[in-house]
Amino acid sequence: MSFFKRLKESVSRTTDSVTQKFRSGLSKTSASLVGAMDSVFSRNRIDEELYEELEEVLIGADVGVNTTLEIVEKLRTEVKERKLKDPGELKSLLSEILVGILQGDGEDEGMNLKEDGLSIILIVGVNGVGKTTTIGKLAHHYKEQGRKVVLAAGDTFRAGAIEQLEIWGERVGVDVIRHQAGSDPAAVIYDGIQAAKARGADILLCDTAGRLQNKVNLMEELKKVHRVISREVPEAPHETLLVLDSTTGQNAMQQAKIFHEATRITGIVLTKMDGTAKGGIALAIRQELRVPVKWVGLGEQMDDLQPFDGEQFVHALFVEDIEQETGTDPN
Repeated sequence: MSFFKRLKESVSRTTDSVTQKFRSGLSKTSASLVGAMDSVFSRNRIDEELYEELEEVLIGADVGVNTTLEIVEKLRTEVKERKLKDPGELKSLLSEILVGILQGDGEDEGMNLKEDGLSIILIVGVNGVGKTTTIGKLAHHYKEQGRKVVLAAGDTFRAGAIEQLEIWGERVGVDVIRHQAGSDPAAVIYDGIQAAKARGADILLCDTAGRLQNKVNLMEELKKVHRVISREVPEAPHETLLVLDSTTGQNAMQQAKIFHEATRITGIVLTKMDGTAKGGIALAIRQELRVPVKWVGLGEQMDDLQPFDGEQFVHALFVEDIEQETGTDPN
């Protein structure tokens, strides 16, 4: 059985709505990336020019130079070991390599939340990436699961940030703990923890400031917040999620490196994936930072923030080829 067929069988175990969200959200990347690959893999033979063209396509999709070189080297190795001669066979092989990169060792997939007691999720990222919206959508996701959620408005410096989070709290139907603008973020988070404990909450989602232009001050604030959280709830934060705007490409990678140096990032949220043709940034982040992508924004609706799934991601990219091989209509 080819990898395309195995991939389709694996993806079919999830709901049709999730599969459709990934297909719709990644349609621009699929058209750009896989469309360009068609010309590469339609060559008459597997030669050095093919590999060079493939490198250009991957780099153009924001996969990144280092990750691209690793992918192409893995492809070369597999081609030799399997003694492949037909370029048409490489697309399925490439998809297998991409899934392997996105899944990593599999041990860090999913959210590390407590089954009983309070779980704290710290949300970090620069202004403008969709951080507050992500918090609102996460609150909706967990409330739909029957969890009691509280929000802490720790971004006390950006104009309107507290009010924006309160709007999300009202929309989702969860409490928001806030101070006045300009207050100490760590104090807000402290009060958020006490309120979450008192109200028997399952999850506390903590917003933070994102003023990257004041990098030193920002990172010191994050460290202070982290100390307060770990002092009040041992082993917390249980997740520290970095929100990145996928439309910014390699700039998002630079942001990730800066935040990763300051605080232990456990996962990435890639927003606005539906608005870019360069979704390869997910591969670059996973491979170069060794940090898993845990959530992906595939649209503007409340439930369009989806848990990231490497198989769903690759399936959405190669869906036309997969359906052609398995003899079914993608529509």
